[in-house]
Amino acid sequence: MHLRKLTLRHFRNVGFAALEFSGRQQFLIGANGQGKTNLLEAAGFLTALRSFRAADNKLLVGHGEHTAAIACELEHERQGETKVTIKLRHDGKELWCDNARVTRLADYLGKFPTVVFSSQDLQLVRGSPAGRRRWLDLTLAAMDAGYLKALQTFTRALAERNALLKRGSAGEAQLSAFEQTLAPAAAELIRLRGEGVKALGRTLTGAYGKLCDDAEPAGLVYKPDFAEPSAEALLARLESGRARDAQFRSTLVGPHRDDFHFSVRQTAAKDFASEGQQRSLVLALRLAQAAWFQEKSGIRPVLLADDVLGELDPARRRRFWAAIDPASQVIATGTSLPDAELGTWQVFEVAGGAFAEKGAPGARSNRGNGRWRCWRR
Repeated sequence: MHLRKLTLRHFRNVGFAALEFSGRQQFLIGANGQGKTNLLEAAGFLTALRSFRAADNKLLVGHGEHTAAIACELEHERQGETKVTIKLRHDGKELWCDNARVTRLADYLGKFPTVVFSSQDLQLVRGSPAGRRRWLDLTLAAMDAGYLKALQTFTRALAERNALLKRGSAGEAQLSAFEQTLAPAAAELIRLRGEGVKALGRTLTGAYGKLCDDAEPAGLVYKPDFAEPSAEALLARLESGRARDAQFRSTLVGPHRDDFHFSVRQTAAKDFASEGQQRSLVLALRLAQAAWFQEKSGIRPVLLADDVLGELDPARRRRFWAAIDPASQVIATGTSLPDAELGTWQVFEVAGGAFAEKGAPGARSNRGNGRWRCWRR
């Protein structure tokens, strides 16, 4: 899949922009805080209608505006030339594909994969379990409507059970009613997460070897809060823990407490890996995600690299580019241009939410309609 045109209106600090992409490599250059990451965020929104930075879509609508819009024109392996339009409001969103309204997210998932490489990814190693769970949920739900359904069912049932516990007056029958829904959904999440992490871990091991020249083994391990992927076993655990849950006014067992861990040389990467090893781990994870997306969907993802190349030493940078699928489209950002050895790039200069051509003799930016031509280095 290749993104050929991206149009934004009132998305974060971008009032209006219409960028036409040609070739396989695009680069957005500019100082920090100008809008480079916002454009990648909009492109990444295409996959599962979720931001890789913000959980609340209200943050994506420009200040003082009621709606925002993202329009993408793509060359697609299965659908040919395709257009996707996403309209964001403070209270929801609308999705259109080739001028047809899409009302069920399950009908859309898996069709337009993108993968974001971000400097924030280090938190997947160093940060809290909640951040890792959110990444895992977004990754698995993006390709599996069954996972999304189980996640939504579990999340609603968990919220309702916790609301009863917080009121302090929940009866056995009331709790049981929500547990009958919660337990099967939880068991399905545990099963699918286990399968997903196992598949991603296999590919991560190979990708990490390429980045580090096979110097050391690396892995990914799923750590479920409740290891038994059985609805009956989880239901029994919820029933036996009602008194404790009532005391703490919260459900204390289930996949909402899951985690996964990285390892290097069979030791915990969070505690023992160097910064270089940790950076290589999260890059390998994203490479594994891209390979998994392509395996599940049959569609080559667009790769979105947000200011990550400058953080790598020259040897790791060369290995990173060598590990990327040479047919994948890459849209990258940075404060300086990429190395000449990385090939020809289509370059956009970014300032104050505007995207302008740079350096082409006689070229000018069309600020009236917000459209910019580009140049190639």
